[in-house]
Amino acid sequence: MNIVLNLDEKTIQQLMKKFSLKQSTSKNQYIRFLAKVNGVSISVYSSGKVVFQGSGAEQVAKEFGYQAQVVSHQQINCIGTDEVGNGSYFGSLEVVATFVTADKVDLLHRLGVADSKKLTDEKIRQIAPEIRKNLHHVALSVSPHKYNEVIEKGYNAVSIKVALHNQAIYLLEKKINSPIENIIIDAFTTKANYEKYVVKEKNQVSSTVTLLPKAEDQFLAVAASSVIARASFLDHLDELSVLAGLKLPSGAGNKSDQIAAELIVKNGEQILDKYAKLHFANTQKAIQLVKNRK
Repeated sequence: MNIVLNLDEKTIQQLMKKFSLKQSTSKNQYIRFLAKVNGVSISVYSSGKVVFQGSGAEQVAKEFGYQAQVVSHQQINCIGTDEVGNGSYFGSLEVVATFVTADKVDLLHRLGVADSKKLTDEKIRQIAPEIRKNLHHVALSVSPHKYNEVIEKGYNAVSIKVALHNQAIYLLEKKINSPIENIIIDAFTTKANYEKYVVKEKNQVSSTVTLLPKAEDQFLAVAASSVIARASFLDHLDELSVLAGLKLPSGAGNKSDQIAAELIVKNGEQILDKYAKLHFANTQKAIQLVKNRK
């Protein structure tokens, strides 16, 4: 768990005094105090930001004003969102919002809906059509070219996801007549960071949004969204592979570097805009691979 607090100087001094015997050294020039307490790392930055990291972070942070979000684990009348593709060099970015009502819970259990990372791609492709057919949802897809275009306009990897999650929820709210008990986003950033970006969006959702780590393991609506998103990502990756004439891999490992280099050799560097998220380090690695071959 990772918890970030902005504390005043008086509280920071109290913290540093309390954990002075647990102090460690840090090579980070912006960290003025570092301590490790029962498996929890506490980093005090010169900006006043304090980061608590570790399984016991919440308990330690509570001593300095942290209040955990109280989330109802009501599974029905719940919107859940998740994204797929943000960690893959090749392929689209998919964000899905799904609404689960009481009459759909048994169906999702029968289908074996779970976090898409815990299901095989074969299983995902098998059950995704049933989820799409039976549940209200909104699926947004951003092609690599569009993704790169938006990055050029000043968005970053986090703010793009904030915009997409917000828009998916906004559009889904308009499709639903039932009361909405919960809106849960599988947390990809902090609540403060999400709010910093979402306030800039034209469309604003009307209900309270909660960002929750590992939400796909706790909420069927989030898990359903992860399955739909993964299926869409795989389908679009297959389509791009046909266009490229090469099997484009998921992820951002060495295989992606090799395939990107092959694309450059065949078509030039500019071709990557069609298939890949250019700001990933893979782009420069691929370019270097091509230079090394000459």
